[in-house]
Amino acid sequence: YVAAVYEHESILSPNPTALVDRQSALKLMGRNLDIYEQQVVAAARQGAQIIVFPEDGIHGFNFTRSSIYPYLDFVLHSHSVKWNPCREPYLFNDTEVIVLQRLSCMALKNKIFLVANLGTKQPCEHTDPHCPSDGRYQFNTNVAFSDHGALVATYRKHNLYFEHAFDTPPEPDYTLFDTPFAGKFGMFTCFDILFFEPAVCLIRQYNVKQVVYPTAWMNQLPLLSAVEFQQAFATAFNINLLAANIHHPTLGMTGSGIYTPVKSFIYHDMESYGGRLIVAEIPVTVTDYKTDLESKPPSRVSERGNEQLSPLFYSEMMYDNFTFVPVWGEKGELQVCANTLCCYLNYRRAVLTDELYALGVFDGLHTVHGTYYVQACALVKCGGLSFSTCGQEVTDATALIDFQLWGNMSTPYIFPLLLTSGITLDFADHMGWKNNHYFISKNRTSSGLLTAALYGRWYEKD
Repeated sequence: YVAAVYEHESILSPNPTALVDRQSALKLMGRNLDIYEQQVVAAARQGAQIIVFPEDGIHGFNFTRSSIYPYLDFVLHSHSVKWNPCREPYLFNDTEVIVLQRLSCMALKNKIFLVANLGTKQPCEHTDPHCPSDGRYQFNTNVAFSDHGALVATYRKHNLYFEHAFDTPPEPDYTLFDTPFAGKFGMFTCFDILFFEPAVCLIRQYNVKQVVYPTAWMNQLPLLSAVEFQQAFATAFNINLLAANIHHPTLGMTGSGIYTPVKSFIYHDMESYGGRLIVAEIPVTVTDYKTDLESKPPSRVSERGNEQLSPLFYSEMMYDNFTFVPVWGEKGELQVCANTLCCYLNYRRAVLTDELYALGVFDGLHTVHGTYYVQACALVKCGGLSFSTCGQEVTDATALIDFQLWGNMSTPYIFPLLLTSGITLDFADHMGWKNNHYFISKNRTSSGLLTAALYGRWYEKD
């Protein structure tokens, strides 16, 4: 099927904490919706059957609970309601559903499935123990419309990322919608991708193979760049992922794509301004990633010989204290351990460059910008030549490295990261489990290696 995602440079309120009236809010959102409309037309012309827009694309961000109120539409979060806002706006007070109506009409006019993110409100009774004191819920909501304009699904974001304007829904939504071209799609939003509920649960429980994913993601190298993690997620779960990010390079926000486990169509641009439409044809049935279980992870390295060659050192990466060993010389075998996790690396370089690489391990609770348990084995390029630069954000590299990286991970949820110079993606030759170790191997990356990592999420220990 043909899918489209749009990375949108949203028109933002100059002062999101100021209180404005509904008309002013609608005017700002209308300017963003005008851009959406142009992109829907462009995508439909290229044969797209579904288009996905980013999180916060219509209203922006950094609101307070009261300042976002004029930007909210009224939506009934019910799985039984099949309502067509374009054809039946009169079912509700017209001004309360203007954004929904415009999105619905875009889908209907262009005969395309459309997924967008908006703020929604829902009154609640004080008898409801979860009901906020102002008598209403405010949700960060994804909506999906069919090619006839019908509202076929809503999803309320569960894992909020410092979003004081919004409430967490009382229960996680497991949201699916059906399409004639690719069967059922699941959906969740941004920070949800790092947690078990509802993202992993949705994919496993409902055997979802297509996922739409609006996000407003701030890139964080070396392990959580948007395109890097989106690709790893599609690979780990063997799914197609349609990811639309917001475009604000000054805030570190870019990185969208259409991903299959074996191919990616991505956009990552920290230099230029303006949005970008990505359209790609991808297979409905996802072929399994080639895990070659005959290719043997190498035998363990003797610890004693290793210590004499490579000094252990500690450096902060992703706000976590990683234990590292330097990756020196043209080839070698290394190991480094922390807590219960040991990481092993076999490597060979065609040409020695004056770049420092290091093999790092972290096995612990990550506590900055969210709390979650990580097990990571990471081969990274350091920012400079001193050990203290290992873990810094690096975007360019020249070293081409053949490697096999493996670790005795305690969780089945491993996201294989492979990022190359200029924030481009590469694909491993082989990956999978062998003898209770997860491994990833690659002969000769397509360009200089930035990051090769096994990013494990041990959800039970969050």
